[in-house]
Amino acid sequence: MVEISEQSLESALDELEKIVRELESGRLSLDESLELFERGIRLVRICSSKIENAERRIESLTGVIPEDLLE
Repeated sequence: MVEISEQSLESALDELEKIVRELESGRLSLDESLELFERGIRLVRICSSKIENAERRIESLTGVIPEDLLE
Protein backbone atom coordinates (compact mmCIF):
# COMPACT_ATOMS: atom_id res chain seq x y z
CA MET A 1 0.00 0.00 0.00
CA VAL A 2 1.12 3.55 -0.72
CA GLU A 3 1.94 5.74 2.24
CA ILE A 4 -1.26 7.65 3.02
CA SER A 5 0.36 11.09 3.26
CA GLU A 6 1.77 10.66 -0.27
CA GLN A 7 -1.57 9.82 -1.91
CA SER A 8 -3.57 12.26 -3.96
CA LEU A 9 -7.06 13.07 -2.72
CA GLU A 10 -8.56 11.01 -5.53
CA SER A 11 -6.35 8.02 -4.78
CA ALA A 12 -7.15 8.21 -1.07
CA LEU A 13 -10.90 8.38 -1.79
CA ASP A 14 -10.65 5.38 -4.13
CA GLU A 15 -8.82 3.38 -1.48
CA LEU A 16 -11.36 4.43 1.14
CA GLU A 17 -14.20 3.15 -1.08
CA LYS A 18 -12.39 -0.19 -1.46
CA ILE A 19 -11.94 -0.43 2.30
CA VAL A 20 -15.64 0.22 2.90
CA ARG A 21 -16.62 -2.48 0.37
CA GLU A 22 -14.19 -4.93 1.98
CA LEU A 23 -15.48 -4.19 5.48
CA GLU A 24 -19.10 -4.51 4.34
CA SER A 25 -18.38 -7.87 2.70
CA GLY A 26 -18.10 -9.56 6.09
CA ARG A 27 -15.29 -11.83 4.89
CA LEU A 28 -12.56 -10.42 7.13
CA SER A 29 -11.48 -11.52 10.57
CA LEU A 30 -11.91 -9.11 13.44
CA ASP A 31 -8.19 -8.24 13.41
CA GLU A 32 -8.22 -7.65 9.65
CA SER A 33 -11.34 -5.52 9.96
CA LEU A 34 -9.80 -3.41 12.71
CA GLU A 35 -6.62 -2.92 10.69
CA LEU A 36 -8.59 -1.78 7.65
CA PHE A 37 -10.85 0.41 9.78
CA GLU A 38 -7.79 2.15 11.26
CA ARG A 39 -6.36 2.78 7.78
CA GLY A 40 -9.74 4.10 6.70
CA ILE A 41 -9.80 6.56 9.60
CA ARG A 42 -6.32 7.78 8.65
CA LEU A 43 -7.48 8.18 5.04
CA VAL A 44 -10.54 10.19 6.11
CA ARG A 45 -8.33 12.51 8.16
CA ILE A 46 -5.88 13.00 5.29
CA CYS A 47 -8.73 13.65 2.82
CA SER A 48 -10.30 16.16 5.17
CA SER A 49 -6.98 17.93 5.61
CA LYS A 50 -6.38 18.07 1.85
CA ILE A 51 -9.86 19.51 1.26
CA GLU A 52 -9.42 22.12 4.01
CA ASN A 53 -6.05 23.13 2.52
CA ALA A 54 -7.61 23.49 -0.92
CA GLU A 55 -10.42 25.64 0.49
CA ARG A 56 -7.86 27.89 2.21
CA ARG A 57 -5.92 28.24 -1.03
CA ILE A 58 -9.08 29.16 -2.92
CA GLU A 59 -9.94 31.71 -0.26
CA SER A 60 -6.45 33.25 -0.35
CA LEU A 61 -6.44 33.41 -4.15
CA THR A 62 -9.93 34.79 -4.59
CA GLY A 63 -10.60 36.52 -1.30
CA VAL A 64 -13.90 34.64 -1.22
CA ILE A 65 -14.84 32.17 1.49
CA PRO A 66 -16.52 29.06 -0.03
CA GLU A 67 -20.24 28.99 0.77
CA ASP A 68 -20.10 25.66 2.59
CA LEU A 69 -17.72 27.22 5.12
CA LEU A 70 -20.16 30.04 5.88
CA GLU A 71 -22.84 27.69 7.22
